[in-house]
Amino acid sequence: MRPAALDWSIENCTIARAMEVLGEKWTLVVLREVFNGVRRFDDMRVRTGIPRQVLTNRLATLVAQGVLRREPYREPGSRLRHEYRLTSRGLDLWPVLVAVLAWGDRYLADPEGSPLRVEHRDCGGEVRVALRCERGHEVAEPRDVVPRPGPGARRRTD
Repeated sequence: MRPAALDWSIENCTIARAMEVLGEKWTLVVLREVFNGVRRFDDMRVRTGIPRQVLTNRLATLVAQGVLRREPYREPGSRLRHEYRLTSRGLDLWPVLVAVLAWGDRYLADPEGSPLRVEHRDCGGEVRVALRCERGHEVAEPRDVVPRPGPGARRRTD
């Protein structure tokens, strides 16, 4: 049986576009650090071990894509430097990081567990990602979802 997805083009796929921004390993590590409050270049480099040029490139890409913004600061007696802050576009990636963390915890954690836990500030409960349709139904299984062409879909011509 031929999948219906073959009837529409993926040339303008937003998943592919998002992965152009996020698809490199160090990008999510940088975002993890910024979400955890590590905003300065040297702190990120030391904490993560990301090579200097790779970190420079990742930060530049995230700034160019509007995920992070540079904020100037100056320590007394030092030159002007910048720290990196999340924009609204960056903050919208929080559920993505929580989902990646949950997947990693499930399949890749050390026997003693994950080194990171995200909790609700008000009650201390562990934060999890849940999928819901626009009508409020929880979507628990991938088989509960049917892919359909969206408003920007194009019919294939080949």
